[in-house]
Amino acid sequence: MSVPPACQLILDLENRGGVSCRAKSMFSVMNALESLSRQKGLNVHVSPSGTTCYITSMMFYLEVQLEKDGNLMDVKLAHFGEAPVVCDDLVQLLRMKNYDAFGKILEDLSNMYQIPGNSEMKAKGYLALQALEKDLYSMSLLDRTQDVNRVTEILHGKVGHLVPRTRGTPMNIEFYISPYQILEAELNPGSQVCGTKTVVTIEGTDMLHKLPLSPLIVDPQSGEDSNPAFLQLTDELSMDLPALFVLKFHQPVPMSSSSIEDIHRLTGIQISGLKLAPLYELIVWSALKDKCSEELSTNESCFFVSLPDCPKHCYFINKGSEKSDLAGALVSKIPFSHPKCVPGVIEILRHQVAYNTLISSCVSDKHINEDDSELLYFEVVPHRNTSFCVFFLHPVKENLACVMIDVITSREVHCHLQLNPQDPALSYSDDFIARVVKSCMSVPVVMRAIFRNAAKVKADSKTQDMDVDTKQPHEPPSAQITDSDSLKESPSVAGQHDLVVTNKSSITDSTEENLSTAKLETLGGNTEKSNLSSRTETLCRVEEN
Repeated sequence: MSVPPACQLILDLENRGGVSCRAKSMFSVMNALESLSRQKGLNVHVSPSGTTCYITSMMFYLEVQLEKDGNLMDVKLAHFGEAPVVCDDLVQLLRMKNYDAFGKILEDLSNMYQIPGNSEMKAKGYLALQALEKDLYSMSLLDRTQDVNRVTEILHGKVGHLVPRTRGTPMNIEFYISPYQILEAELNPGSQVCGTKTVVTIEGTDMLHKLPLSPLIVDPQSGEDSNPAFLQLTDELSMDLPALFVLKFHQPVPMSSSSIEDIHRLTGIQISGLKLAPLYELIVWSALKDKCSEELSTNESCFFVSLPDCPKHCYFINKGSEKSDLAGALVSKIPFSHPKCVPGVIEILRHQVAYNTLISSCVSDKHINEDDSELLYFEVVPHRNTSFCVFFLHPVKENLACVMIDVITSREVHCHLQLNPQDPALSYSDDFIARVVKSCMSVPVVMRAIFRNAAKVKADSKTQDMDVDTKQPHEPPSAQITDSDSLKESPSVAGQHDLVVTNKSSITDSTEENLSTAKLETLGGNTEKSNLSSRTETLCRVEEN
């Protein structure tokens, strides 16, 4: 059947338009790949047909194959001396046009070979990385059973939850996840909720280091206490290379000086380029970076935290000083030369991140009280290596109380509630508080639990006072606190009675004011403004077991 001339003209125009669109699509993909590759310092070649793009370096190359309509066919990666292999992860990224993630992988591939020397030396570095990856994978299988889940591996595995390197993505280790992240993952099946991760790679150095060129674990189960036995690092199994293995973090991790020293003792290698600062200042900075869309000053030390069924909390973060263990640094990577160091380093990292999680729970993007709601005031003060104190006013009396939290490991927390001997007990045992801490890893949630229990104590105390009043003759009331900033008992949001401030403007307008001074000023002239450090020493004394 013949096509009318007018219709044929329309079909010809449509076909030309389709070809133009397909050519434009293919050109745009090629143009993006060329631009991205050159930004990463790589060479780019396009085949005469225009359907294949080669991204090359001295040690590897990528082959990106397109159809004539611009749709992606395959992405192949070949390392030095190896045959090309299809990379499904890279195919997926390019099909989604996620050029940022694709560029990050190009950068990781390039960094893998940033070792001084010729191509042979760089190839030896790649062999060393492969040997390390095999040993780490063997260690990851030690505690793995058929029913083990990801969260258990993250929190308890010798090398956390290990994901082997795919052709384009480096090996990574997920080693800590908070209870809230676990809950979020459970409530949102299929969501990409992940904990703290580190990437396993190799980097060039100015000095030579002896690195293994083949796996050192012969039998993962042959060591003592279920630890693997390693072969001796002989000349046959190793080589002096201008490189080191590194655990790299996507975001720098605030670490205490003592944790950094522990890692140094374990690896024998100094972490270079560190700048010491008060640890709590670094933790606050890191927390604000995660929680805030806008940049907030790290000088902020007062934060407002809202919880359901509870008055709003105001936390003053006492950042301490750069002295001794109260100092720390932001750590971006940890160098090491032997796979046996990794489990110990992972355990130190877990410990530090668990501690950071508790302090970060007191930090929010709200550093100004935006309403006139009731407030409970707390001060977070560093104590020793991995312990800190949370000071607050006793809900029944007007004396300082304190909860000391000692993070023994990422899985063990000790707590001690310290009260003035004359104040009513709050009936929570130290073990119970520790269980609450471990279950939520949130200081505000723990303090809410304590204040809820205190409301019952206060109610019982009032009942006893009423019983006494009915049995004794009425006496004139004693002198009351008349200062406008004084404390009074007022119903909380939950309908219970909590200790609240009637006039909060003087405090909320000056968030830089130290909590100890603010708390003591609210007590009026009947309370002496003693030094916080002396109170800290008194309240933080814990009997040695």
